[in-house]
Amino acid sequence: MAAMPPAPVVLEGRFLRLEPLSLRHVPDLYLGGGHDDEVWRWLPVVTPRSEREMRSLVEQRLAQQAAGGALLFAVVPRGTYRAAGWTAYVDVSVSDECLGIGWSWLARPLWATPVRLEMNLMTADHAFRGLGFGRVQWQVDHDDLRTQDAVLSLGATREGTLRRHVRRPDGTWRDTVLFSLLASEWGRAREHALASLRLG
Repeated sequence: MAAMPPAPVVLEGRFLRLEPLSLRHVPDLYLGGGHDDEVWRWLPVVTPRSEREMRSLVEQRLAQQAAGGALLFAVVPRGTYRAAGWTAYVDVSVSDECLGIGWSWLARPLWATPVRLEMNLMTADHAFRGLGFGRVQWQVDHDDLRTQDAVLSLGATREGTLRRHVRRPDGTWRDTVLFSLLASEWGRAREHALASLRLG
């Protein structure tokens, strides 16, 4: 099938729910990630120090979404009804059947849980099987080993490194590690990820 542009949708998983990000999520997002420099360490933004700053961040992301540059999901762990992070489709090219998954963060208590794997599984699965994309990719800071491990655990291939690629908020330069999965690889990768979640 031809790829379709991503549109707001609710995705239900075993450990979490992905729902369209909105301003109503701001208080919970601030509780989950406000003031925590480690949560925001590898993202191209300054750590939000107030609910107002978190709201400004969400407004910026929603403006990029409205301009067609992304589609954002709030990450809501099962049983909490509280957003505890977000993830997004970025760099979407319907004609090339390619999109990125990025801008992702999770509250620190979720780092050692299956939520990160399932978040990547759900967004990749929707891109491949729901929207008909042929390639999904991730661009990760070369020092962000936690995210690199999470993407590799999904079955992605490390394609290489873009050197001196992006300036961080502190003025230093990051190299960007590029990972990808293809639609032809997704069946096996999906089954492996589902098995890991069942064992988790």
